[in-house]
Amino acid sequence: MGRPDSEIIFETLAINAITVEDYHLARFIDALSVAFGAKIKRIPKEGRMMPGAKDALKAVSRLDGFVQSVLTGTIKSNAVHKMKAFGLDKWVDFEIGGYGEEVYPKATLLQVAQGRAKARYGATFGPGNTVLIGDSTRDVQAARIGGAAMIAVASGRSTEAELHEAGADLVLPDLSNASEVVAAVARLTSPVERKAG
Repeated sequence: MGRPDSEIIFETLAINAITVEDYHLARFIDALSVAFGAKIKRIPKEGRMMPGAKDALKAVSRLDGFVQSVLTGTIKSNAVHKMKAFGLDKWVDFEIGGYGEEVYPKATLLQVAQGRAKARYGATFGPGNTVLIGDSTRDVQAARIGGAAMIAVASGRSTEAELHEAGADLVLPDLSNASEVVAAVARLTSPVERKAG
């Protein structure tokens, strides 16, 4: 995850010498959502999906006792649009994720998502049963601080060496080998027992 949209919004206000009021963030988020929504049809044509992402999500979803969500700097509505555009949404519980309109540091946002997952599924999510998959050293730092195992993917701006140095538990070149991703997730986590009903 790069910088969250909320951070960029507040920086934009500061650069333009605008005193931040309570309504600014909500208005920016609404405008960002509307602008992005107007370009939804362009996502599959101009966007890119990490190689193997669909097969990896589908394969991990078959693991008993595992739930998947999103932790991103993008606001929730736009993250959902992106995932749907590439057919990735069917394996993700968006309600327990963490998103760019939330004004938390990334590691704290991970803990917020874990709290949402606990409320929804009735199980505690922590270092033993949470794995973050990301492609930046900031993702690795968030996992270390926030309480999650870390599978880093060396397909972004951070190199394999940088991801290892930052403390990733495992580094994969990409997600193209779904079996490798499943094995890594299973090795680093244990399934949660969900509440009945």
